[in-house]
Amino acid sequence: MRKTTVLLFLFSIILFVQAQQYAIVIKGGHIIDPRNNINELMDIAINDSKVVAVAKNIDARQAIQVVDAKGMYVTPGLIDIHGHFFYGTDPDNAFSNGTRAIPPDGFTFRAGVTTVVDAGGAGWRNFPLFKKQVIDNSQTRVLSLLNIVGDGMKGILYEQNTHDMDAKMTALVAKRYPEYIVGVKVAHFIGQEWTPVEEAVKAGNAAGIPVMIDFGSSQPQLSIQDLFLKYLRPGDIFTHCFGQLKDREPVVDINNQQVKPFVLEAQRKGVVFDVGYGELSFTFSQAIPAIRNGFYPNSISTDIHSRSMNLAMKDMLHVMSKLMAIGMDLPGVIKASTWNPAKEIKHEELGHLSPGAIADIAILSVREGKFGYYDYTGYKIEAPQKLECEMTIKGGKIVYDLNGIATPVIVINQKK
Repeated sequence: MRKTTVLLFLFSIILFVQAQQYAIVIKGGHIIDPRNNINELMDIAINDSKVVAVAKNIDARQAIQVVDAKGMYVTPGLIDIHGHFFYGTDPDNAFSNGTRAIPPDGFTFRAGVTTVVDAGGAGWRNFPLFKKQVIDNSQTRVLSLLNIVGDGMKGILYEQNTHDMDAKMTALVAKRYPEYIVGVKVAHFIGQEWTPVEEAVKAGNAAGIPVMIDFGSSQPQLSIQDLFLKYLRPGDIFTHCFGQLKDREPVVDINNQQVKPFVLEAQRKGVVFDVGYGELSFTFSQAIPAIRNGFYPNSISTDIHSRSMNLAMKDMLHVMSKLMAIGMDLPGVIKASTWNPAKEIKHEELGHLSPGAIADIAILSVREGKFGYYDYTGYKIEAPQKLECEMTIKGGKIVYDLNGIATPVIVINQKK
């Protein structure tokens, strides 16, 4: 009798699920979708991993699960185009199968991030290992900027080897894995030659992908005016745009607190300015006057790794909150964390909530209180708001739910 009752119960559940039009309906949230110019209260319906409807009042009775997003913001899943995820066990390998990189799934979904780009950890020589070890074993969507150095970001000495900067091989590997490799990366070069940039741009031209530049640590400083106006193409990315170090030329003139005219010219030309917060690559002394001048970053990214995540950077939402605290509005930081980076990496199937789009969604709350934000120099500001992730949906599946806002809450039974 008991077995029959259980079978009938399970059969009724199956019939209920089959009868439902939607897998998930998100009710009552304030949608911010910059691509579609949506900034208002609306519902979203999801089925078969896709957004199927965005409307004022979607019938929740037609859903298997209902998410109560009242008082929250519903956005496309966040896209972090600068992080370090080629983790491994070799302490001498830095960000290329080394211990300074981190496994993405532990640090993405809790911050609303559904897509990350590893920024140069792998080069053409070891990309297959990165794919096998990280990309193929992550719930997070992991993409790659391929280092112009064949061995990737193994450490500062390896990154000076101009003989291992091979545009032809980099382009060949990028074209072999077009669904994963979204650009070429240059980083940490301390010489006076332009070889890394020249080879990266050659590879970018051959493969039809952008270049991201972490402009080196040269003494005397190499000219960023030459970089922007002589070498970089529209769509190429200058990361760490608010950095201020003695061996890097900053974008804001520290004497008059104005953004340098050629920087504005470069942005108009189409050079992309990316935050790339990192460990030492963001200062309020650059960011505050830049934003006061009306110069906003095209994209927000973390440069997350095992050191930066425990210092001033924290995570994607913390960086977004920090930029709101100094003058960017919420729609602006959402655009710079979703649709803009999707365009920058040429994955325009991401970063928006159009019907038919992949259902990557972040549900965020804005906490009110007194919050302190500081940079690596020790400069601190206070602000009354902070972004917090309530839920992350990746490919139509709930992968993070902070406070159980989905009904019914689906719990995985871990008993053996």
